[in-house]
This record gives sequence, structure tokens and C-alpha cells, in this order.
Amino acid sequence: MPVAEQDSWADVEAIKQLKARYCRLLDTKDWAGWRELFTDDFVSDTTPSGGVLITGADEFVAFLRSTLGKRSQPTVHQVHAPEIELTSPATATGVWALNDIVRLAPGINLAGYGHYHETYEKVGGQWRIKTSTLTRLREDVFNPIFSLRISPRLRDSAARLARKRGMV
Repeated sequence: MPVAEQDSWADVEAIKQLKARYCRLLDTKDWAGWRELFTDDFVSDTTPSGGVLITGADEFVAFLRSTLGKRSQPTVHQVHAPEIELTSPATATGVWALNDIVRLAPGINLAGYGHYHETYEKVGGQWRIKTSTLTRLREDVFNPIFSLRISPRLRDSAARLARKRGMV
């Protein structure tokens, strides 16, 4: 394999490892380790799925820690089917299929399905996540007794209400 192809393969593999650590460190709530995965100027955009826009890695980690940081609130994030494109020796884009499960409250869980659309930057020889936009295809609220599909319209209405009440 030519050197350029070897370098490309190694960079794509490093980005895959980065995203694997993202899921593991988020779900184990290793906030210090998780922070290291992002560029300082990281931007998270979850507005397409009823969330918020957050600028700055420290702000993003603090937000997630405050919303999902309790050990009593387990999460499971799994990503697969990566589409990674190197756009320069130090930048890349990627799309990942996502399945996540979040405990919203005792006995109430969310199963989400969608995609992460991301950009990456190589900083100090290490790949970091620079931007991430979360899109959702489906959300189901469930417990051991029932399961309820949450439509995007209902989700967006609930998100607007939560923002009005200062819950997000």
C-alpha cells in the first residue's frame, strides 16, 4: 500500500477510535477523559432534534454533565456505519448512524435513532471532534410496561416548553 493510502487508512481508523471513546467515556461518565476528545472551539448542534446549540467544549461537557451526569441516569450510545472523508491532512468529515438509550426518569427511558454529522480536526497529532450535529429519525419512550413513539412535532413542542420553563 502506498504511503499516502497508509496515512489515510491510519487517519480514518484514528477517527473511528475517537468516536468509540466518545461513546464509552460518555456512558461511563468520565467527564475529564471525554473533554479531551473535542477541540476547544467545539460546536454541538442538537437543534434539528429539539435540542440546543452549544459553543465551546467546556460549555458542552458542563451541559451534558448537568443533564446526564447522574450515575442513576445510565445512557447507552452506540454508533456504526461510519462515512468518513478526509478533506485535508488535518481535517475530515463524518456521518455516523446512532442508537442511544437514555434514562429520563425512574421507569421512563428514551430510545433514539438518528445520525451524528461531524467535522474533525487534527490537533497536536491527535484527531479531535470539532463540530457535531445530531439528527433524529425516531424516538421511542418506553418502560417495562409500555412503549410510545414520540413524533418530531411532539418532541419539538416539548422542547419549546422546556426551554420556556428554563429546564434546558
